[in-house]
Amino acid sequence: MKLFHFPGAPNPTRVLVFVREKGIDIDTELVDLREGEQNSAKHLARNPRGSLPVLQLDNGEYLTESLPIMEYLEELYPDPVMIGSDPLARARVREFERQVEVGILNPLARIVHATNSPLGLPARPEVAAAETQRLLNAAPRIDARIGDLPFAIGESPTIVDCTLFAGLLFGEFFGAAIPEECTNIHRWYNEFRNRPSAQI
Repeated sequence: MKLFHFPGAPNPTRVLVFVREKGIDIDTELVDLREGEQNSAKHLARNPRGSLPVLQLDNGEYLTESLPIMEYLEELYPDPVMIGSDPLARARVREFERQVEVGILNPLARIVHATNSPLGLPARPEVAAAETQRLLNAAPRIDARIGDLPFAIGESPTIVDCTLFAGLLFGEFFGAAIPEECTNIHRWYNEFRNRPSAQI
């Protein structure tokens, strides 16, 4: 298998952190978003949407969305468990991961691209304002749910940690952040970023 990615971009980052936390030995290849390589014929043959990450399977097929890639790898490499060990635990992990994606990763990414896009997208203050409000609404709820846990949803890393880290890292790179009063998230981020998997 081979993972096509770009370091720092939120969706590739969460998959890359997941792979590292799992200890999966997988080939990687850079697709340079700054140079527009995602729009090349070569990459569009992998993923007609032109997005990242993309996982090339051993049979030559491709998977093109972050969560399905992580779930596929979880089934291939079930240890350590990162999407819950029973049906309810898996549902809770997926539930919280979705809340983090919608409430933190997506708003931070949209704020960045509407204010300081590394891809050179035009400023869109109305988008930045709407996504900032979405972030302000969601972050305190996520902060409360994390509480004083060592990881986002328990005693060991899950896909929730991967998604939360990817969103916060991207925001940090380009000057978008969650409120300072979300102390549990800030504490979690400062601890998680020191893990070997988070050295992007």
